[in-house]
Amino acid sequence: MLTRVPVVVGRDEELRVLERVLADAGARRGGAVFLVGEPGIGKTRLARFAAGVAFDRGMRVLRGRGSTVGPIVPFRPLTEALMSLLRAGDGPDLRELGPYQQALGRLAPDWGGGEEQRQVHSVVVLAEAVLRLLAAVGRAQPCLVVLEDLHDADAETLAVVDYLVDNLDQVPAALLVTTRADSGPTLDVVRLAAQRGAGVLLELDRLDEAGVRRMVALCLEVADPEVPDEVVARLWADSAGNPFVVEEILHGLVNGGQLVRGPDGWRVLGELRIDVPTALVRAIAHRTDRLGPQGRELLSAAAVLGHRFPLSVLRLVTGLDDRGLLSHLHAGVAAQLVTPDEPVPDWYAFRHPLTAEALLAQLPPPYRAELARRTADAVQRLHPGLPGEWCALVASLRLDAGETAEAGALLAEAGRRALADGAVGSAVRLLDHAHRLLVSGVDVAIRADVLDSLLPALAEAGRFERAFALVDAVAELSAAGLDRVRRAELHRKFAQVAWHAGRWTDGMAHVDAARALLGPDAADEHTAPLDAVAASLVLNVEVPDRIESAEFLARRAADAAKRVPLPEVGCETWQLLGVLARERDLGEAAECFSRARELAEEHGLAVQRVHALVRQGGLDWLAEGSAAGLAEAREEALRIGAIGVAQSVDSILGLDAVLRGQYEEAAGRLARVVADTRRMHVKSLVLYGLMAQAVSAAHRGRRAEMDAAIEAFDEVGGVGSQERPLCYGLARAFCALLEEDRPAAERDLARAMAHEAETPTVYHLGGRHGLRLLLDAVAGRLDLDGYRAVTRAAAAGMRWNRVFARFALAVLAGRAGREDEAVAAVREAREAAAPYPLARHLGLRLVAEAAAADGWGEPVAWLRPAEEFFHQAGHSAVAGACRALLRQVGASVPQRRSGSEQVPRELRALGVTVREFEVFRLLASRLGNKAIATRLHISPRTVEKHVASLITKTGRADREALSCFAEDLGGGERP
Repeated sequence: MLTRVPVVVGRDEELRVLERVLADAGARRGGAVFLVGEPGIGKTRLARFAAGVAFDRGMRVLRGRGSTVGPIVPFRPLTEALMSLLRAGDGPDLRELGPYQQALGRLAPDWGGGEEQRQVHSVVVLAEAVLRLLAAVGRAQPCLVVLEDLHDADAETLAVVDYLVDNLDQVPAALLVTTRADSGPTLDVVRLAAQRGAGVLLELDRLDEAGVRRMVALCLEVADPEVPDEVVARLWADSAGNPFVVEEILHGLVNGGQLVRGPDGWRVLGELRIDVPTALVRAIAHRTDRLGPQGRELLSAAAVLGHRFPLSVLRLVTGLDDRGLLSHLHAGVAAQLVTPDEPVPDWYAFRHPLTAEALLAQLPPPYRAELARRTADAVQRLHPGLPGEWCALVASLRLDAGETAEAGALLAEAGRRALADGAVGSAVRLLDHAHRLLVSGVDVAIRADVLDSLLPALAEAGRFERAFALVDAVAELSAAGLDRVRRAELHRKFAQVAWHAGRWTDGMAHVDAARALLGPDAADEHTAPLDAVAASLVLNVEVPDRIESAEFLARRAADAAKRVPLPEVGCETWQLLGVLARERDLGEAAECFSRARELAEEHGLAVQRVHALVRQGGLDWLAEGSAAGLAEAREEALRIGAIGVAQSVDSILGLDAVLRGQYEEAAGRLARVVADTRRMHVKSLVLYGLMAQAVSAAHRGRRAEMDAAIEAFDEVGGVGSQERPLCYGLARAFCALLEEDRPAAERDLARAMAHEAETPTVYHLGGRHGLRLLLDAVAGRLDLDGYRAVTRAAAAGMRWNRVFARFALAVLAGRAGREDEAVAAVREAREAAAPYPLARHLGLRLVAEAAAADGWGEPVAWLRPAEEFFHQAGHSAVAGACRALLRQVGASVPQRRSGSEQVPRELRALGVTVREFEVFRLLASRLGNKAIATRLHISPRTVEKHVASLITKTGRADREALSCFAEDLGGGERP
């Protein structure tokens, strides 16, 4: 029998690249290789070579293949690749993946946990889970993941691949992807990845004539010169150097008796006859003809099913018994057309995808349609309800059979399943295809069902324009007889799309249209979801009393949801009510969140329960500074695999650590949050993390670091976000206060208030109810009536805000001559500030200034701990201000100039003194001599001398160069 080529021919450079990438993976430097080329060019052969090399190196090989014929099933190649870990039974302990184990349940049900822990994760979370799984596998044994035939892969698989190639560099795993050179999403993904250096793109060229001769010689098991020249010439001409076609034509020549082995070697009998470009089809047709009519019908039915096919379906389609079926299959194996599919018993696969395509090309259209119909009937008999990938497969078969309505309904069902599983890209493709198929002659309710599912899928995919382009479909359905309740439901879906798109006015127009269709006596089951989406929309439109309107709608939706019942709508609306109540009444907000949690627990809604726990924990944190509830919610989120919720809590805990002065802990937590959420493209959490990093830098007086974090915040898209006010009121204003630049702090607070006015925020730590009260009180811009007007809001009672509000009250009471009240307010402020050292000492510094000026309290007793704190923290400007105030009231002042430990090592080595370093730090902000002198309470002439000395000691050319140097050092960070 003619053999296949046992080695790879003409791919020396490609082999070197593959070996290098595998070696790097073994050294924990993961990477990706993309093999791109036309069908039959040798991609699979190279992939097999890579798998062999990996096996010889002791690596684990995970292989999966995309669907080349038939429907596209989300994640199919990934599932095939990772299932081998289950079959082998020696995979890693998945418990070390934590909550990411649950995400893998979408690829392998055995990994997903029970119903209580089921959570629909985004594709990004799934990709991160796969990455962490490969890292876990690689710790014991580096691995190679081979994903073949991804040219028709689903969008979700491509998203995972794109994510992996960008993040494999620290993982002991290599990824090998093969795809055709056809234009499309897959080729775009691999080309862009190669352009940004995330993988190596190997575009396989056709073999030259010498390469074809070498292939033929290897197949014929002779030396290259012994191959007849006319055979090489014809094969080179007719195959165009395609290795697969070379083998197929050569196989046909030998089996057809045109090329025979004699005593003197191989020789040609007669004239070589090969039709081009149908050589491949003819070669396969010749081989299938030798299998007889039943064998040919069997393989034709198999080709209709795709690259892989199960014996159970073929048995029903062909009517063959087990003996006959296996007999013909074994003949197909002997003819090198099919092969057992090793991962799954009773499944076979074509040796090459082109084989299935060539078989289909031989079928007359009427017969192919009839065969598709029979195959679809067989699958539905064997798999009632069409679970898993069977639904999409039968949809494709019904379409090939010309049964458009049935195909559309099945595509719609497959799309709904994909959406429920989080495979948004596949859901959009399937549902959009169904929508286009079901344009006429189909029950109007079925068409409405498809549109009802397509709209949220388009919203999730961010394809808002495509969604709004479907508005006219509602009118078409109305003309076709769709009832008004169903039309109202479609308008509600359009309102939800508008909310996701930020088109608030358009969303309210759809709400109004839905209300008009439902009429005044609509049932709760229709009004509750409509009121819920309307409540979210009205918060963002310019209407009178929008907070009150949103609360009215949310409360009405919650009441209706209880009557129907609609527990998920109830959970959503009670949480919204809690957020709305939070600013005015913390107790009411707590009650709302508690009701949402109880409702979730009553109906077994695990994810909604975790969201309610986070709301409750966040409220405790705001009200009393306790993070215990948040920590508990985080553990619960991790338990059920709600990774996004856990990351959200991590970001809040990072900010909590900043406010408590636990900067090292905060830095590690926030760095992880920002890195993970950047990689996973969770914009809202990236913004929160960057804001918290800016606050951390500001609270340490590191202006350059703070500015960099805010710049990154803006680049991500933070302008107009709810976190934006905090960048000014909680970050910049505090940095300015640590520089003793109170006018700048007041300007930053004013900007925070302006941003809050432009974009309503659910974050209440921007200064309106806290720091601004204290600064206005010290500056004489606030009286007791104004104070009471602001502090009536519950937000003023939040613990962080309460620190500054009580300090402000002390200033106002002391100025009014009510010393006992003022001193009591200071005591309350210090108690509230117990967890927050920076807030406590900044408040003492400011209130002592007012107390000294107005003649009340114990300014010296308040200034001494503040001065000590700021000195130890390296905040020389505010420490100097404390010392100056102590001198003003006649108190002794500690001498701090010997504190050389404040000066960074590289500056100490240059002989920079403590006082020179204090000047140096302020040069980073480009302050003039007079401003620096005011901050440090020295003369401008002294500043000038220190600047001149610094220029000499640091070897800088001028003051500007010295200022740049100071900025590069982060404003003089401590060593």
